[in-house]
Amino acid sequence: MTVMKTSMRNFFAHKGRMALSAVAVLLSVAFVSGTLVFTDTMGTTFDKLFSATASDVTVSADTGKEDDEVSRTGRPESLPASLVESVAKTDGAKSAEGAVSSMDVTVVDSENENMGSTTGAPTIAGNWTKNDLRSMEITSGHAPRGPTEVMVDADTADKHGLKLGDELRTIAGSGDIKARIVGIASFKVTNPGAAVVFFDTATAQAGLLGATGRFTQINVTGAEGVSDTQLKKNVVAALDDSKAYQVRTQQETADANRSDVDEFMNVIRYGMLGFAGIAFLVGIFLIINTFSMLVAQRTREIGLMRAIGSSRGQVNRSVLVEATLLGVVGSVLGVGAGVGLAVGLMKLMSAAGMELNTRDLTVAWTTPTIGLLLGVVVTVLAAYVPARRAGKVSPMAALRDAGTPGDRKAGLVRGLIGLTLTGAGGFALYLTATADKAREGALMLGAGIVLTLIGFVIIGPLLAGGVVRVLSAVLLRAFGSVGRMAERNALRNPRRTGATGAALMIGLALVACLSVVGSSMVASATDELDKSVGADYIVTAGDGGKPLNPAAVKAVEDVPGLGHVTRLKEMPATVSAPDGTDQKGQLLAAERSYTEDLRRETLSGDLSAAYGDNAMSVGSEFAKKAGVKVGDTLSVAFEGGRTAKLRLAAITDDDTGLDQGAMYTSITTAERYVPADKLPLDTALLATAKDGGDQDRTYEALKAAVADDPTVKVMDQTDYKQALKDQIGQLLYMVYGLLALAIIVAVLGVVNTLALSVVERTREIGLMRAIGLSRRQLRRMIRLESVVIALFGALLGLGLGMGWGATAQQLLALEGLKILEIPWPTILTVFVGSAFVGLFAALVPAFRAGRMNVLNAIATD
Repeated sequence: MTVMKTSMRNFFAHKGRMALSAVAVLLSVAFVSGTLVFTDTMGTTFDKLFSATASDVTVSADTGKEDDEVSRTGRPESLPASLVESVAKTDGAKSAEGAVSSMDVTVVDSENENMGSTTGAPTIAGNWTKNDLRSMEITSGHAPRGPTEVMVDADTADKHGLKLGDELRTIAGSGDIKARIVGIASFKVTNPGAAVVFFDTATAQAGLLGATGRFTQINVTGAEGVSDTQLKKNVVAALDDSKAYQVRTQQETADANRSDVDEFMNVIRYGMLGFAGIAFLVGIFLIINTFSMLVAQRTREIGLMRAIGSSRGQVNRSVLVEATLLGVVGSVLGVGAGVGLAVGLMKLMSAAGMELNTRDLTVAWTTPTIGLLLGVVVTVLAAYVPARRAGKVSPMAALRDAGTPGDRKAGLVRGLIGLTLTGAGGFALYLTATADKAREGALMLGAGIVLTLIGFVIIGPLLAGGVVRVLSAVLLRAFGSVGRMAERNALRNPRRTGATGAALMIGLALVACLSVVGSSMVASATDELDKSVGADYIVTAGDGGKPLNPAAVKAVEDVPGLGHVTRLKEMPATVSAPDGTDQKGQLLAAERSYTEDLRRETLSGDLSAAYGDNAMSVGSEFAKKAGVKVGDTLSVAFEGGRTAKLRLAAITDDDTGLDQGAMYTSITTAERYVPADKLPLDTALLATAKDGGDQDRTYEALKAAVADDPTVKVMDQTDYKQALKDQIGQLLYMVYGLLALAIIVAVLGVVNTLALSVVERTREIGLMRAIGLSRRQLRRMIRLESVVIALFGALLGLGLGMGWGATAQQLLALEGLKILEIPWPTILTVFVGSAFVGLFAALVPAFRAGRMNVLNAIATD
C-alpha cells in the first residue's frame, strides 16, 4: 500500500512531465484501435451487403476462378436458360429465376464521363430480378421494360447528378447499350461504392452475354421450412452434371464474396498496424528517456527512501506502478481517440467515393482489450530499465547531489553488444547484396535491417559523442559561447542524446530506404523502356486490368499514320517440357511485329520464328530448369481450349525488367487451339508511327479514336514513364504519411527530453542567468541543443536508410531493375527539415526556461 501511495503521489506530482509520454502512448494505441475499428466496420458493411444480395441457393458455372476475376473474354461465364426450369422443379424450391450480371463493363453519361467508382469498386450491369428486392427498392420511376431503358442505383445517381431521362451508355465486350434512365433504386444496406445499372432480361442477355437464352446464375428461393443446406443438396442432386456447376447456400455465397475483399482489407489492416508498431517502437525511447530523467532527478529522494527502510524491490515497483498508471491513462484515451480516428477515416473514404456509414460502426470487445494490453505492456517494458536503475540507488545517494553516476562497465558491455549486432546486420546486408535469388536475399535483407537498427540504437550513445562534436563544429561554433554550451549540454548525457536521436532515426531511416528504392525502380524501369521498347504508342484498358474492348481495337487499327499495330493477348496455359517439368501462367500471344515493339535478347534460336506456325519461345530460367533447347517440342494446355504440341523456336534472356520469364507464341496459333468464345480479348496494343510521319499528329488521332471509351489509355513513351513515376510516387507519399505518426512521436520525444532536461538543470540555469546570460541567449542555447540532437538522429537515420535502400536495390537488380539512384534532393530536404523539427521541438521548453525566476531557480534543491 505504501508503494502504491508513493507511486500515486509521484505520478500526480510530475503529471506535466508525464503528459508527452502519455500522448505518445495515446497516439500509438489510437492508431492500433482506429485501424481495428475501421477494418472491422468495413467487414460489417460488406457482410451485410453480401448477405442481403445472396439468394437462398445460387447456381453458377464452375470456372475454377475467383469470383471477382475480370473475364478475359469480355463476357462472363453463363448457363443455359433451360436450367432455370429444371432447378425450379427441385424439391424444396419455392421459385428459381435466371440472373445476368457482369463486371466487364464501363458506364458513361451523355458527356462521355465515366460513372464508375474512383476507388476501385466494381461497375456492375445486369437484369432486374426479384432477388434484387432483398437489398434494394425502387425509389423513383420504374424498372426497365425495354432495350432503351435502364435503372441506376441511387448512390451513383447522387454522386454524378443523374436523374430520370438522362442517357447512359454501357460499354461491354458484346457492344454498346444506349438507354435512358427510367428508374432509380436505393440500397437498403450500405453500398461501399459499386456503381450498378439494371436492364430488362432480354437486353442484359444480348448486350452483356452476346446471346439470348443464357444466364450467369440462377437464384433459388427455398420453400418455408426448408433449410438452405437441404435445398442445396436437392439442387445438386437434380443437376445432370453437378461438377460443371457451382452451387452455394446464402452463407457460402456471402463467405466467398467476403474472402474476395479480405485480401484488400488485410493489406490495409496489417499495413497500418505495421506503422503503429513503428510508432510504438519510437514511443519506447520516449518513455525510457522520461523515466530515466525522472529517476535521475529523484536520486536524493530515492536515497532517503532507501535510508528509512525501503527495499530495492519497493523502489523498483514504485517506478513500474507509475509506468502502469501512465500506460492505463494513455491507453484508455487512445482507445477513445481510435474510435474517433476510425470515424474520421470513414468520412475521408466517403469523401473519396467509398461509402461507409457510421451506423455500421463496429467496436469488437477485442479492440479495447488489445489497445489497453499493448499500451500498458509496452509502457511497463519501456520503464523496466529505468526502474531497475532506481532500485540500485543506495542510501548514500541522499547525501549527494541529484544525478546517478555512470556505470562504465555497463557502457562497455552495451557498446560491445551494439557493435556485435551492427556487425552481424552489416554481414547480413552483404549476403543480401551478393545473393543469387531474390527470395533468399529478401530473408537476409529483413534480418540485416532488424539487426543494424537494433545495433545502431544500442551504440547510439557511443556515436553521439563523435557525431555531435562534428555537427557542433560545423553549425554551433558560429554562435560563440552559447553554441559551446549547447554542445556540452548535448554531450552531457550521451545515453539520453542517443535515445532521443534514435527515436527520430527510425522514422527517417525508413523514409530514406523507401526513397532510394522508389527512385531506383523509376530509374531502372525508365532505362529499360529506353533500351527495350521500340513502340511509339501503348494502348491499354487502364481500369483494373480489364481487356480492351473490340471496338476500341478496331478504332486504333483504323487510325491513319500508323506503320503497324501489334495486338497482345494473355493466354492462361500450362507449358510442359518432355522431362515433365511444367509451368502454369500466362503465355503471351502476339503478332510478329511484337519483336520490333519490345526488343528481347535472344540466347538461342530466332524470336521472330516463335510467331510462326505451331511455334513458341520460352525464357532462359524455364529452359534451364526443364533442360530444353531450340527444336524441342513442348506441350501447351490452353485454358478453355485444347492441348497443343508447339516447337520451341527461341530462348530469351530473363535478365530483364520487362516480360521477365515470358513465353511467346502467335495469335494465329492461339486461335487454332482455343474456341472463339473462349479466346481472351486483347490485353494491350503496341503501335508505331509510319517512317517520316508526324508523331504528334498521329498521337492526337489515336487519342481521338478511342475517346468514346474513357477507360482506354493511349500513352507514348514519355507518358508511360510519367505514369510509372506517378504510381510509385503515390505509394511513397502514402507511406510517408503513415510514417509521419512515428516522426510526430519522435518530435514529442525531443520536446520531452528538452523539457525534462530544463527541469533537471534548473539550478544551473539560474546560476547562468545570475552571471549574465540573457533570456534570449538561454533560449538560443536550448534551441541549438535541440537542433543538434535532431540532426544527429537524422544523420544516423538517413545514412542507415540509404544503406538499406542500396542493398534492397541489389535484390531488385535480380528482377531486372539494375540502376541504383540516390534521391539526393529528397535526402537533403529531409536533413534540413530535421533542423526545423529541432527548432520546433525546442519552442516550448526554451520559452519556459526563459521565464524562470532567477532566485527561485538558484534556490531549487
